[in-house]
Amino acid sequence: MKRAFALLAALPLLIGAAEPRLVPDVSDTQIDIAYSFTGADLLLFGAILYPGGRAPAPDTDIAVVIKGPSEPLLVREKAKVAGIWINHASERFRSVPSFYAVATSRPLAQLVSPRTAAIYEIGIGNLLLSPANGASANEQARFEQGLVELKRKSGLYAEHVGTVSVREGVLYRALVPIPARVPVGNYTAETYLIRNGRIVAAATREIAIGKSGFERFVTNAADHYPLWYGLTAIALSLLLGWFAALGFTRLRR
Repeated sequence: MKRAFALLAALPLLIGAAEPRLVPDVSDTQIDIAYSFTGADLLLFGAILYPGGRAPAPDTDIAVVIKGPSEPLLVREKAKVAGIWINHASERFRSVPSFYAVATSRPLAQLVSPRTAAIYEIGIGNLLLSPANGASANEQARFEQGLVELKRKSGLYAEHVGTVSVREGVLYRALVPIPARVPVGNYTAETYLIRNGRIVAAATREIAIGKSGFERFVTNAADHYPLWYGLTAIALSLLLGWFAALGFTRLRR
């Protein structure tokens, strides 16, 4: 009887051990943004390890999700009143990913069910944006659509369908473009192994995106010494204005 209970207790572990495991990596865990930064291509790759020398499965798919740090955001809607465009309504969101990109080996609808995609937030349409104003469902949907559209146009939200390659069910590779206007902060790269519409394994890698050189010096100064930073900015503006006025005076002569 004790042996039977022991086998039943160990059964979930045995089942979990039978699933494959992901070993992910990225080409750059640290991306530095300098004045000449025009964007980068982030390579995500790795291997699928099958326990017990099992043969690789031919119907294996991969989805990779890259998320930037979340931030509260206020979205304003403009309306034309008496011929003038003014702020008409607004919606506040508690937690919005500053950057989101997903790359898949096939169209998302062919990989997982809508419920699974929503649970793991795979796909831009499945992001939980956490509206805070308590508006009606239709109004929230309108503002969410506008927010996503703005992020798409700026290149901060993107979906790359069919850009993940899986070789012989063992090695995978994905190339995700990072735009020049990407926010700084700590990012996560989540990799999902999908088979028969089910996520069987997942792994996460951390990526840091920060400024370097003079841009980093200016950012640190603004964060740690805001008063001196403001006074220096005012002094430089006055000095540049004085030089410009001096130059125009000499040209007139």
